[in-house]
Amino acid sequence: MPVPGGAERATGQPLTAPRRYELVVEELSEPVRLDIYLALVPAVGSRAGAERIIASGGIHVDGRRRPKSYRLGGGERLELTLRPPEPPVLVPEEMDIACRYEDEHLLVVDKPAGLVVHPGAGRREGTLVHGLLGHGIAGGHEGDRPGIVHRLDRDTSGLLVVARSAEAHRRLSGIVERRELVRIYTALVRAKPRSWRGTIEAPIGRDRRDSSRQSLDTDTPREAITHFEVVELFEEHALLDVRLETGRQHQIRLHLAEIGLPVSGDPTYGVSGDLGLSRQFLHAAMLSFAHPFTHAQVEVVSPLPEELSSVLPALRQQAKRTVTDRPSEQQRTVG
Repeated sequence: MPVPGGAERATGQPLTAPRRYELVVEELSEPVRLDIYLALVPAVGSRAGAERIIASGGIHVDGRRRPKSYRLGGGERLELTLRPPEPPVLVPEEMDIACRYEDEHLLVVDKPAGLVVHPGAGRREGTLVHGLLGHGIAGGHEGDRPGIVHRLDRDTSGLLVVARSAEAHRRLSGIVERRELVRIYTALVRAKPRSWRGTIEAPIGRDRRDSSRQSLDTDTPREAITHFEVVELFEEHALLDVRLETGRQHQIRLHLAEIGLPVSGDPTYGVSGDLGLSRQFLHAAMLSFAHPFTHAQVEVVSPLPEELSSVLPALRQQAKRTVTDRPSEQQRTVG
C-alpha cells in the first residue's frame, strides 16, 4: 500500500495551534481500515496516534466522522486536524523496584508482574517510568517514555534495560535494532514440545478483528522470530528457555500458542488459571549485551519470582518421563 501524502509539512514541527490538512486517498488494491491508513500519514506516524485522532473527531472522511474500523476503498477526501499534544506531566512515585545493574549510563531493572512499563491510554500514573524518575532516566522521542528502550507486557516479570541519557538511549536503541541485545525468557507451557529446540518464524501484527490482540491474521504483519529450547519436561507441561530475535508485542505468547505450546496462566493466548496461576508463566530471566560506552559485556540474570517457581515442585513430583515421551532432536520451524 502506498504511503499517504498530503500532511508531510507537519513532520518534525512542534504544534502550537491546531493545523488542518486535506488529502485524497490514492487508488488501493484492496480496502484498508481508516486507522491503519491514517497511521501511515507522516504527520501522524503511529497506530496509537491515529486512534487518538479518530476518537477525538480529528478526521473526517468525505465530510463525515467515521470509526477506526471504517474501510477506505480509494478516492476519499480526508480532512485531518492535528492538535498540539498535551505536555506529559510525570511525577516521581515511591515504588519498590529491584535494580540488578546500574552505572552512570544505564540501569537494568527487574520489573514485577502487574506493573505497566510506561504511561499510555488510560494509564497516566503508577507505571515503571514513574517509579524510575528519581533515577535520572532520560532519552527517547516520546515525552512520556523517558529512557525506555524496550518493553515487557504488564503481566510479564523480569529484566529490561533503561537509559539515563539521550545518548545512552540512542546507543541502546541501536543495539536492539541490530539484534545484539540477548533476551532469554523462562516460559512454562501446557503441552509437550515435539522437539527439544526450535525456531518460530511467523510475521505478526494487530489482529484484524480485535485490536487488543496480536495475530498472524493481520493487515500489518511485521517480521517476528522466536527461538526456544526445552529445559525441563513434565507430565503435561514443559519449561522452556525462549530467546527473542525480534521484539514484537505479545510475540512469545502468540508464537508459542500458534505451534500448540500455550503459555500456562496466559488469559489471552494460553491457558488461563492453569495450575492456579494468576498470570502468565513468562519471566525475562537474562539480558546480555555489550555496554554501549565501555563495550564490556554486561550479563544480568533474574531468578523466577515465587508465584511462578512455587508451581514447579508439584510438577516435578508428578512427572513421568520415559524415553518415548521425549521430543525429537529436530527443529520445528513455522512460517
